[in-house]
Amino acid sequence: MSGKEKISSYGVITIGTFLMAIGVNLIYEPMSMVTGGFAGIGIILYRFFQIPIWITTTVLNIPLFFLAGKKFGMAFVKKTLYAAVCFSVALAVIPTLPTAYEDYLMAALLGGALNGAGLSLVFGKGSSTGGSDLLSTLLQPVFPWLTAGTLLSVIDGIIVVAGMLVFGIRTGLYAIVAVFITTKLMDRILEGLKFAKLLYIISEQPETIAGKVMEELDRGVTALSGRGMYSKRVKNVLMCAVSRKQAVAVIRIVKKADKRAFIIISDAREVMGEGFTYRL
Repeated sequence: MSGKEKISSYGVITIGTFLMAIGVNLIYEPMSMVTGGFAGIGIILYRFFQIPIWITTTVLNIPLFFLAGKKFGMAFVKKTLYAAVCFSVALAVIPTLPTAYEDYLMAALLGGALNGAGLSLVFGKGSSTGGSDLLSTLLQPVFPWLTAGTLLSVIDGIIVVAGMLVFGIRTGLYAIVAVFITTKLMDRILEGLKFAKLLYIISEQPETIAGKVMEELDRGVTALSGRGMYSKRVKNVLMCAVSRKQAVAVIRIVKKADKRAFIIISDAREVMGEGFTYRL
């Protein structure tokens, strides 16, 4: 990446970690909602020993980064280390405010949204905040029959259950709602980064349409051989992957070239390659 791209990438990670810290300090900690991760452990320890959450996350992350750097190399953990430091700093500087009233549902929805948005920004740049994510990666070779995702779910599940035992089942159930919101929002945002439209075009003017799409939109077009089962005629079926905004422009080009053209538009969850290269 160029220098400008690196600055942009680390800037997005910084914003993401601060959004997560806002959720922890202004919602999860005051409401005693443990949603997993090292921040969840920090909330539990704060209840008993008044240890600031940022100290807990920092102390728990230090040995993990030492092991990860030794095992995978510092290039592997460089962005994650930066995100973890930013998250701890954000937890330290953002004040924890007492809640005026205990609306657990609103806390779960808002906290899940903040956490999901923050994690999406961090994960979208190929990073994480360390914690249980990094721990699951390190434990995966020890438990080869389990995936890193499964191990992460188990670790966070244990932390959530511990939170239930400390703060009560009611709070724990709302914490699970917050985790659900976080997961769904992350899926939507991260899928949206690679979301595209796939168009199949059957027309009597394939050369004209393909030329206009390549010239005006700078998108590649592939001609597939097809045969109409009713007419028995062989035709070229144009296939083109474009962004959601460009799909409208493609339809305009097709209709202008051939009003009788047949167009099929479908969602493409992930498109990778020239013109669709995402640096995550």
